[in-house]
Amino acid sequence: MKLTNKQLKYLRSEAQGLNAIFQVGKNGVNPNLVTQVREALEARELIKISILQNCPEDKKVVAQKLSERSQSTLVQVIGFTIVLFKPAKKDSNYSLP
Repeated sequence: MKLTNKQLKYLRSEAQGLNAIFQVGKNGVNPNLVTQVREALEARELIKISILQNCPEDKKVVAQKLSERSQSTLVQVIGFTIVLFKPAKKDSNYSLP
């Protein structure tokens, strides 16, 4: 899903108050993590993921892999935090501009 700059800005502002619910560590992006991220996106639509210092991969590579494998949109990579968005099939919590 391709988002406009206005929509990305809105989602970044909404994500500001969220806490990271997953951490990517020394195991990197594994199938178990991807499955959990997919389930969280179905429930919440917008999530934050933090990347630990011991992660062997670059943070941008991790963000791209998670976005592709979970079929979500990468909203932002800031510091060691990733924000992902996947709209709900029914009753969305976020009304994109």
